Amino acid sequence: MFSLAKAWLAVALLLLLTSACLLATTPPKKPHVVVLGAVKQVPYSRSGDPAGAGPEEKTLRTRPLLVDTRLSEWTTGDAHDITDRSFVVRRALRINDALPGDKPGQAGGHWVWQRGPWLLVDRVSGRVTALKLPDYDPTASQVAWFRDYAAYCGVTASGKSLYAVVAQLGTRKPVLSKKLTAYDPENHAWPVCALPQWQRDPLRISFQRTGEQDPVSFDLVGNSAVLVEGGDDEPQPAPNP
Repeated sequence: MFSLAKAWLAVALLLLLTSACLLATTPPKKPHVVVLGAVKQVPYSRSGDPAGAGPEEKTLRTRPLLVDTRLSEWTTGDAHDITDRSFVVRRALRINDALPGDKPGQAGGHWVWQRGPWLLVDRVSGRVTALKLPDYDPTASQVAWFRDYAAYCGVTASGKSLYAVVAQLGTRKPVLSKKLTAYDPENHAWPVCALPQWQRDPLRISFQRTGEQDPVSFDLVGNSAVLVEGGDDEPQPAPNP
C-alpha cells in the first residue's frame, strides 16, 4: 500500500511539473492594436446614397479602422466610447454601382460611398460587430449615444410611422419605443429630427422633429450595462478598396 501511494504521488508530481512547463513555454497572447486612421475625403451625394446623403452633401469624411495595422473597415463620423474597452463608430461602405451592361472600368468603376450600420469594436479582442438597431433608418435616424444607449428617430417596417427609439446594447427589445407621428418616406424634412438630447439625472431623453417648436421628452429607468465583452475570435481584415 505504501509503494502504491508513493507511485500515485510521483504521477501527481509529474503531471504538475508537465503542466507548469507547458504554461511556461506557451507564449502570452499578443494584444491587438485597434486605431482609427487619418481622415480621407471621398465624393458623396444623394445620387450614390439616396437614403443616407443630405441634399447638399458633396463629400464624406471617412477613416480606416485598422486592427493590427490591417484594414478592417472604413468608418465615418465620430466614435463613441462605451467602456474603456469597447467603442462604437459608423461604417462607411464602398458599393459597386455598375449595371450589368457597363464595361469594366467605365466611369471609374461605378463605385459609390454609402453610410452603413453602426459597428461595435472591441479593442482587446479586435472583434468588430455590426449592430442591428431596432427600427433604424438612414433616412431618418441620427444616433445620440450615452453610455451604452442609442437614441434616434426610427421608422417602422411599414415606413409610415416615426418613432422615438432608445436601444441598449446587449438587449433585443428597445428600452423606449414611442410613436411620434405619421411618416411620409417620399416627402419629409431633412433631417427628419434634430439630434436627440440626453439628460443624466433624472435619466431623460428629448426628441424634436424638424419644424416643431417643443421637444417630446421621456424619462427612462436606468439599467445596468448588459453589454458582454469578451471572446478571442481573430479579427477578419477587409479588402482594401
